[in-house]
Amino acid sequence: MHDQNNQPDSLKILICILYYLPHRTGMQLYIQRIAEALVERGHQVTVLAAKHRPELAERETINGVDVVRVWAPPFPISRGMIMPLYPYVAYQLIQSHDVVSIHSPMPEAALVHYLARLAGKVVIPTHHGDLLLPDGLLNRVIQGGMFWMYKTMAKAAPRIVAYTEDYADNSYYLQPFRDKVQVIHPPITMPAPDLENAQKLRAEWSHDGGPVIGYAGRFVQEKRPDLLIKSLDVINRTYPSARIVFAGQYDIPYENTWELYRPVVSAYSDQLIFLGLIDDMQFMADFFAACDVLALTSDSECFALVQVEAMLCGTPVVMTDTPGGRVPVQKTGMGALARPGDYLHMGQTIVDVLDDPAAYARDVEAVRAVFSFERTVDQYESLFREYARRG
Repeated sequence: MHDQNNQPDSLKILICILYYLPHRTGMQLYIQRIAEALVERGHQVTVLAAKHRPELAERETINGVDVVRVWAPPFPISRGMIMPLYPYVAYQLIQSHDVVSIHSPMPEAALVHYLARLAGKVVIPTHHGDLLLPDGLLNRVIQGGMFWMYKTMAKAAPRIVAYTEDYADNSYYLQPFRDKVQVIHPPITMPAPDLENAQKLRAEWSHDGGPVIGYAGRFVQEKRPDLLIKSLDVINRTYPSARIVFAGQYDIPYENTWELYRPVVSAYSDQLIFLGLIDDMQFMADFFAACDVLALTSDSECFALVQVEAMLCGTPVVMTDTPGGRVPVQKTGMGALARPGDYLHMGQTIVDVLDDPAAYARDVEAVRAVFSFERTVDQYESLFREYARRG
């Protein structure tokens, strides 16, 4: 494991999460960035996660972060996993760390709270968005159970980290504990795009010089990619050569979204490009720079880090007007908002941005100042110091 000579004021921080590298989601990326930044500042950081693939090591160090993975049998329940050894491993790690950072929604939230209380340690949760599953009895049971476990942990937590005030004001997870909420913007970093490669990608994706519309994220029902595809009905009136390029996993094991939306995908197949999961941030920077606009059509969105990542690459955003999700556009002016669930309005809003891109152009450094990575890490470091319990 990671051998680190701690400075006198360094902390031992345990981060509990269900999935970690090589799993790739916005939540995992968020935690990875915070963990690695804290290591760079001299702290010892351990991530406790599920061994979600049989070939993964149970213990390893990745970019200075100690990663401990708990064995789980290969039959997940929805997005969760059964980990029989989790209580034992978690308690051992909690005892040897100064503070525990948990990331909700997470099935083990209540368990971690009880183990931390037993060890005399404090749990600081970060909330990454209310759990919203597709319809179905099993999903309703899972959703209710997850909320109960979260509330058990949240009642005892001294602070709860949220992405934005806007989301905290509207979240069914956060509203009961609004007085505990501390807003810390997500940790966002992005390499500068390689403009030459971005032009090559654009030449590959664009048809007859038509616009390239980007989508970055999982192809799941809550993100409503079907609405973006249907918005081509409106977009094609002005830009018949438009193409939508999807970057992200699209055949999700725990959802049938790909099969559910197959008819609409087939209907517009000539205008759709699917890249699959991309784990190269330089490629993602080039992807954003190659797009004329990034469009996100989620029914619910805590924030969507990809919005700011696209803005840092000079690309405006069209986002649905949802609590939390609308904040990057509102704070920067680098994009426009569309009505949730309305593909016609989404299509017209995309056309408006494509028609007048100069109206949505902003200085990249101004965007970076609004969502400062260093300020985010400072806030986390200060929060962990305040509630650390050594020994």
